[in-house]
Amino acid sequence: MTDPVSRTILLLDIERFSDRDDVEQAYLRRMLYDVTDRALETAGIDETLRMRADRGDAVMELIDANAPVTALLRALLTAVPEQLRAVNRMASRSAQIRLRGVVAGGYVAVDRHDGWVGSDLNHACRLLDAALLRAALRERADDFALCVSDAVYTGVVRHDHPGVPVAAFHRMTVDSKNGPLTAWLHGPVPESGDSRDHGERGVGEAPVGSGDRPAPAGRREAPGPVLDISGGTVSFGGGYVAGDQHGVSGGQVTGDVVMGSRTERP
Repeated sequence: MTDPVSRTILLLDIERFSDRDDVEQAYLRRMLYDVTDRALETAGIDETLRMRADRGDAVMELIDANAPVTALLRALLTAVPEQLRAVNRMASRSAQIRLRGVVAGGYVAVDRHDGWVGSDLNHACRLLDAALLRAALRERADDFALCVSDAVYTGVVRHDHPGVPVAAFHRMTVDSKNGPLTAWLHGPVPESGDSRDHGERGVGEAPVGSGDRPAPAGRREAPGPVLDISGGTVSFGGGYVAGDQHGVSGGQVTGDVVMGSRTERP
């Protein structure tokens, strides 16, 4: 394993990637790479200053510590949302791309299998997978949600550099198996987010293509159709249920249900 080297860590992940079919996933991966490359070019970070690892629905970049983090953050806050809007206005619903992003810093080593090793990298990955960051993206009309590690906030963001307004970042605490992690979210912290990790799909996320995006925070979707047949008879065509029935889809049926022609019971 190489000696650990100080790097800026950039992580970008596609929302609800596994809900798409193979053709859509291939398209989204191309868009992810295009957006990442253009953002880094905008920040003046060429290929000689970075290393990339592919994670299927995500991309990981290790950036030379001498590359300015302020330029990277400005590009992420301006160029990335613009690119996503341009892509999504021409894409079908199933091909919409929305991203979560994390910028962190720390020491990373490379092992003999070209794998990246480092607790700072592990923490950055946990921020990327945090329920609060997922919830933030779900609640945004924009297609991008970004958070930075506490070290990046302390070293860069809190100094209020041009294009990186400190007032736009809000502190959040992320639960992880190694204990709570402090991070700073660009934009408001979602009220609907909870500290539990819900895996690939966050709470309330419906599969792509199954309907509109989840309802905004504070608004509940109406339940499915409810049929009250207490003391009555309903005919559909096909069978017959009578009396008090319990455990029907977790509910209760009282009275007669006739599907088809009603016949006398023995």
